[in-house]
Amino acid sequence: MSEPLSRNDLVSALDKGMKPRDQWRIGAEHEKFMFERSDLHRPSYDEPAGIRAMLDGLTRFGWAPVREGENVIALERRNVDGMSSSISLEPGGQFELSGAPLKTVHDICDETGRHLVEVKTVADELGLGCLGLGFDPLWRRDQVPIMPKGRYDIMRAYMPKVGTLGLDMMLRTCTIQSNLDFESEADMVLKFRTALALQPIATALFANSPFTEGKPNGFLSARANVWTDTDPDRTGMIDFVFEEGFGFDRYVDYALDTPMYFVKRNGRYIDASGQSFRGFLEGKLPALPGEYPTMKDWEDHLTTLFPEVRLKSYLEMRGADGGPWSRICALQGLWAGVLYDAPSLASCWDLVKGWDIEDHERLRRDVTRLGLKAEVAGRSVRDVARDMVALARMGLKNRGQFSGGMVDERGYVSELEDIADSGVTPAERLLDLYHGDWQGDVSRVYRDFAY
Repeated sequence: MSEPLSRNDLVSALDKGMKPRDQWRIGAEHEKFMFERSDLHRPSYDEPAGIRAMLDGLTRFGWAPVREGENVIALERRNVDGMSSSISLEPGGQFELSGAPLKTVHDICDETGRHLVEVKTVADELGLGCLGLGFDPLWRRDQVPIMPKGRYDIMRAYMPKVGTLGLDMMLRTCTIQSNLDFESEADMVLKFRTALALQPIATALFANSPFTEGKPNGFLSARANVWTDTDPDRTGMIDFVFEEGFGFDRYVDYALDTPMYFVKRNGRYIDASGQSFRGFLEGKLPALPGEYPTMKDWEDHLTTLFPEVRLKSYLEMRGADGGPWSRICALQGLWAGVLYDAPSLASCWDLVKGWDIEDHERLRRDVTRLGLKAEVAGRSVRDVARDMVALARMGLKNRGQFSGGMVDERGYVSELEDIADSGVTPAERLLDLYHGDWQGDVSRVYRDFAY
């Protein structure tokens, strides 16, 4: 029997993520709402043209099913380089592609395009559609079907104990995410601090969720607002990242102090909600008395932390609403340009290094309603966004990653330049349509913006 894990083992699991620059990759994750075209309802798992049928249909493209009990709850596939990607289900049936780690934004866009073509092929046969928004524009929480995944049952029971909007997070939100590498602890720290400070700027640029239950909700990013009242133990701007001495060790302390959700044994999820991973290290977990955690238990626990930037063996950017194909690519360009070019990273840190903790927290809340019209440290978010996108563009130029030897990655942030220059978020453009051409009919978003 192997020795029980130590705290040092947990720290080592994070620093093993360090990679030399030539091995840095970009990983994109993006969620979308599935809907039935005839009446726009969110499909259940088991209905004839539902989520199970979608998963079964996608296996024709080389996806292998992943089962939990008798249910297919995910799909996996390896690309020609042997890198793995997966399709998984969020609690309300939101379809998520967790893409393979790829070298360039061009590769990400190719992968995204293939995925959406495959999904559309099967969805068309089933009479389904896909919509990229940050928050469900039409349906109440109790009208959203629940997917048959054990961890979600535990989370649904726990969420109302720690916040008022956690179930909305699970059932009614969609996001786009970008995952990036670091080469050293110092590199991780600089990237983490810069990305965390700038995450609300990305939230404003990608704000795309102004409707709830058929009406304007008073937010530009209702998705981002949901995260302000989901679970304070595991969300937010985690201010210790900006403190002197921050590193892998301090993040492990944060994770150890965050209450657990579950432990998985023999394919079954065991409810450990509210219990301590520190106690688990000592063999004192009430849910499994006398047992010690495995490294897989630690990795699972890290996935239950939801700060605006999350550290695993890479850094996850978590601030963007779901949106159209073009903005899936744009988010990857934004963060690769900022974080993968040393001059751009240094300049972006200069933009934010004078902000204090109150600035970070205020900005995170203000952008949910005000978008690019919010202010931070005496500047408009619009001006900061323009600087950020310009620096990302410079970083992408310096990266010099060309598609077919002709075009570099700068074009992917052109849409973000337009948003920042105009000062008008995608959500405000939707509201203009609602008050204009749509004549107050939110259901038009499904016709006009479905994939």
